[in-house]
Amino acid sequence: MPIVVGLMVRRMRDKILGDTGHLDLLIGDKVVIETDHGQELGFVCERERMVEKSKDPIGKVVRKMTKDDTQRLKENEAKDQQALKIVMQKIEDHELAMKLTCVQYTFDRSKLFVYYTAENRVDFRELIKDLGHILKTRIQMVQIGVRDEAKMIGGIGTCGRCLCCMGFLKEFSSVTIDMAKEQDLSLNTSKLSGLCGRLMCCLAYEHDNYKQCKKKLPHYGTKVHTPEGQGTVVGVNCLKEEVTVELAGSKQPKVFPLDQVSHTLLDKIGL
Repeated sequence: MPIVVGLMVRRMRDKILGDTGHLDLLIGDKVVIETDHGQELGFVCERERMVEKSKDPIGKVVRKMTKDDTQRLKENEAKDQQALKIVMQKIEDHELAMKLTCVQYTFDRSKLFVYYTAENRVDFRELIKDLGHILKTRIQMVQIGVRDEAKMIGGIGTCGRCLCCMGFLKEFSSVTIDMAKEQDLSLNTSKLSGLCGRLMCCLAYEHDNYKQCKKKLPHYGTKVHTPEGQGTVVGVNCLKEEVTVELAGSKQPKVFPLDQVSHTLLDKIGL
């Protein structure tokens, strides 16, 4: 059974397995790996383990990254920028309805990945022919979503920090407007959307916590007993576990800790 590590490769940070051979690798190590696409650079994201079978192909780790490899990487990054201009110009020449995100050579420059977004299917056969003739390498077109685009390009979120998708998220989870409703947020989609135009990933972080907390809190409009008399719930604060109650005969609602509020119905049945 081969000993493998999990590796992140390319701008999309795809995860693949790599046979370590005789190398001792630690999380964070940068390596050169042989894949179906040629030689690529990757960094170790999962510890060594033995596998019997794998659904996906297993690459072969060639070596840890050296000073010469670092220099080669810098040269590749310069080549990427040159290729980006060429690809962008050719997309305009062919009048294709697609938005170019970025391009990236494999480490040995045997293939160029072209990442793009598009609303509809794009016929880029002629584009590939032109690019292959000019750049003298294999071309692989990779259509991505707008969330993947934000992850690759990066940026600063409304919180003032680096985008979560670029910083630490390994995969995207489903985010719905119901999560915003659960957290009593304003349903203004422009304020709830990230740079990608989709609902912000962070809406999902505390969803389960809010869901559990709200099970303990009374619903809006519920009749409750408080130390100052009976009233109606007009607001709740999940994080502080507080209830805002509109009391009979009082001009201003008052806030009570949850343990000082009891449901009228429960009191009537003696619970």
